[in-house]
Amino acid sequence: MNAPLYNTEILRLAASIPHHARLTDPMGSAEKRSPICGSRVTVDVAVDPQGRVSDLGMLVRACALGQASASLMGAAAIGKSAEELAAARDSLAAWLAGEGPLPEWPGFELFTPALPHSARHASIRLAFEAVTEATRAAAAKAPA
Repeated sequence: MNAPLYNTEILRLAASIPHHARLTDPMGSAEKRSPICGSRVTVDVAVDPQGRVSDLGMLVRACALGQASASLMGAAAIGKSAEELAAARDSLAAWLAGEGPLPEWPGFELFTPALPHSARHASIRLAFEAVTEATRAAAAKAPA
């Protein structure tokens, strides 16, 4: 028997997204949208002089899986560099595609029931794609 796609923990995360307000003066922003389902995630960041995320804000208009992924990203992104976020994004994409191990990011195992549902993968990746792009943009502007 397969595990349910939308379980209690996914729904709990979807309902408790941290940093769920846009920043008023972000150093970098990015919006990512899934053409398959229309889910959309906008991420604003500020970075410290070393290019690590020091503040984060999000606007999440996504399905429960996209919201849960944004919640996991938001809970652990502060203090991460663009390179660390890109590595998480890339390992998540590889894992969802069946081309890599479970990524080293807290909570990703919750998406195991979504692995056979490739139409859901884009929504799960959105927050990580957006935070990586926003952090790279912010780091390029950060004073050295």
